[in-house]
Amino acid sequence: MLSAAGFGSRLEGLDWKMKRHGRRRRSSSGTEWPTIALIAATYGVWLVLGLVVWAHAPAFAVVGLGLVLALQSSLMHEASHGHPTRKGWLNELLVGLPIGLVWPFRRFRYMHLRHHADESLTDPFDDPESYYRALWQHRALPGAMRWLLAVNNTMAGRVLINPILGSVGFIVADLRALVRGDRSIRTAWALHAAGLAVVLPVVMVGFGMPLWAYLVAVWLGQALISVRTYAEHQWSERPDGRTIIVERSPFAFLFLNNNLHLVHHKNPTIAWYRLPALYRARRDEWRAMNGGYVFPNYLALFRAFAFRAKERVEHPVLRRVPQAGRAFKPRMRGRSLDGMSSAAVPAEPPRE
Repeated sequence: MLSAAGFGSRLEGLDWKMKRHGRRRRSSSGTEWPTIALIAATYGVWLVLGLVVWAHAPAFAVVGLGLVLALQSSLMHEASHGHPTRKGWLNELLVGLPIGLVWPFRRFRYMHLRHHADESLTDPFDDPESYYRALWQHRALPGAMRWLLAVNNTMAGRVLINPILGSVGFIVADLRALVRGDRSIRTAWALHAAGLAVVLPVVMVGFGMPLWAYLVAVWLGQALISVRTYAEHQWSERPDGRTIIVERSPFAFLFLNNNLHLVHHKNPTIAWYRLPALYRARRDEWRAMNGGYVFPNYLALFRAFAFRAKERVEHPVLRRVPQAGRAFKPRMRGRSLDGMSSAAVPAEPPRE
């Protein structure tokens, strides 16, 4: 196996090959047509399930909608990284219709790009997607909340209750920010409200679907995404050791290959359909890079942690005593803007 330094030099060569290959696959405008086709298919299937299938097979329609909403969440993730076009406003327009109801696209994008500062991964304050809590904050929580968070650290708990627990926590935090007068959050939610003004009448009048049934589909979509996010990150002294690789999964398409999560974190500007080839080309080196934080599939994760917490809720190292959060300072190592470099994230989260 190679050292991290040796892997870095090999990855540079692979990046160049991927960049050259990518230029052959992209139009001069940088448009990724497979992703555009998938976006169109996703919203098309959403309409078919609601307008046609719901009336004849409601249970099938709800399950199908859950799958579609999970896929649309993955497409929002792609758009947050500058796919499928080079125009941010167009990417937002393509995936921003909030059929998943809960997450405003601009809030999702802002928080996710902050999460991509790998040096801060798992930090309870600086990583918006961390499931760890600061020790001193965790101790101050009511006993019932500590119990819920412990259950949420099992895989079964994460799938069953995190769609509700996470959504409520996110909305409450944003409401507090709105009360404080945060303009960017206000803009994000205003755009989201405009989208809901389209989606909700389509669901309740066009589909003829009661809101409670659609909320079941929303829960199912988020539960499926929770399978992916359950063990995506763990604490490690080495940033590269904090991100998982799940090698195979029938959910890989639904997750747009984010089961290969380390590969995505090291190359977030590479489109989802190129990640498997990038992983296969240097499989042993990727596995060495994250110190063997690898599972063969999600079933192996479920067998190990279905009813047993993978880790404690309290972060084992960071935030053991009260202290202020650090500013967002991601790595700056991008070399190009063509979507094929190994740049970590933009210099700062997008301004809303």
